[in-house]
Amino acid sequence: MLRRPEGATVAQIAEVTGWQAHTVRGFFAGLKKRQGIAVEAAERVRQVGPGKEGTKGSYSVHRIAEVD
Repeated sequence: MLRRPEGATVAQIAEVTGWQAHTVRGFFAGLKKRQGIAVEAAERVRQVGPGKEGTKGSYSVHRIAEVD
């Protein structure tokens, strides 16, 4: 899912794997630490509620970072 051009959200990966969101984020950190594979936030979508706070509809789309 992370290799797709459109990437994937933490929620999409969690749904497919059955993991909790914090486990998915930890997996991203582990990829960088153990495998040298960086996961980048390709797009951030921020839903804004009253008072300009982020709401539960906010999310980021992640994908494997391009290697130079």
